[in-house]
Amino acid sequence: MALTQDEIERYARHLVLHEVGGPGQNKLKEARVLVIGAGGLGAPLLYYLAAAGVGTIGIVDHDTVSLSNLQRQIIHTTARIGSSKTSSARETLHGLNPHVHVIEHGLRITSGNALSIISDFDIVADGCDNFPTRFLVSDACYFARRTLVTAAVGQFDGQLSTFKPHESSPDGRPWPTYRCLMGELPPRGLFPACEEAGVLGALPGILGSMQAMEVIKEILGIGDSLAGRLLMYDALAARFYETKLAWNPDNPLTGNNPRIMSLEQSNYIDR
Repeated sequence: MALTQDEIERYARHLVLHEVGGPGQNKLKEARVLVIGAGGLGAPLLYYLAAAGVGTIGIVDHDTVSLSNLQRQIIHTTARIGSSKTSSARETLHGLNPHVHVIEHGLRITSGNALSIISDFDIVADGCDNFPTRFLVSDACYFARRTLVTAAVGQFDGQLSTFKPHESSPDGRPWPTYRCLMGELPPRGLFPACEEAGVLGALPGILGSMQAMEVIKEILGIGDSLAGRLLMYDALAARFYETKLAWNPDNPLTGNNPRIMSLEQSNYIDR
């Protein structure tokens, strides 16, 4: 797929990178990325995916833009308060890069529609704000054999990882899943939501931008993947920490004796 003259100029700083060049830019152009959530994490994530030239970007979000979103959700504007977040995001992305095709899914992702939506894309980036959706998206990515880049933030800290349990790690075992990190779905209310605990607005900007970087790396096949690693950021201390994630043989999804064979068998609480 040849780049147009406009695209050659637009992506000039990519094209001079040995790790990207013309072939890599065409990989980005042909890629299909699904973003779950057009909020604090999704806003910078979507911006940078569009700026990078990812050809098709899907957005899943059932919510509308509110005034309290604008402290961190930089893809939306005051004039769009009351508009759907997917349409607001699409308008911003097209204003930034008209070469990007945006597919809106202005709905809740559920165990009934997750597989059909996710299977239409090459890679998924999850920026949702609740545990049931994170578990659902992670499990659906496993069944659809799609790589997942996921991030979460709270108050002054955040975390980021990549999950691809449909592939094997160098030791021959599956890469870990989100369930290897979190175990079972936490009880509702155990971890306060953003609207209850608060979040410093720039924090999801940092983690969402890092998500975009990891998605782009996975598309291009460059650098070291975050699969098998959890990267944590403490904003107040201005420090990054990393820990290894290992496959859990007791994982009910991918362990030695799996109990979850479909999305209908798990205990999601669709929100």
